[in-house]
Amino acid sequence: MLMIKMLVDGSAVVNIMPYATYWKIGKGEDDLIKTDRMLKDFEGKVSPARGVVNVELTIGSKTLPTIFFIIDGRGTHNLLLGRDWIHANCYIPSTMHQCLIQWQGDMVEVVNADQSLSVASSDP
Repeated sequence: MLMIKMLVDGSAVVNIMPYATYWKIGKGEDDLIKTDRMLKDFEGKVSPARGVVNVELTIGSKTLPTIFFIIDGRGTHNLLLGRDWIHANCYIPSTMHQCLIQWQGDMVEVVNADQSLSVASSDP
């Protein structure tokens, strides 16, 4: 299992995975479904997607099949999860509390962000 840094973005239309992450999970060119879609990468640069892939994504105690568009761009995150993923999987993201809230049966599960990845403060 690969631990990754992801960004949940309610304004993003699709889920994005950089090719470097795609390669780290053991996938290759043969696993890609070709597409002609143009996407913005993490830096806002528009370029063609290399393809689409369906992978199992585990967040907290829930594992769900998730479709990602693979891009050549780089960023500070390994994955970007968009609003379709948020709504389809009934997650509630909280940027204020840095967590995802999800239903697991009749229970609510809170998946907290990895605190080691955030900057607490800096001196002026």
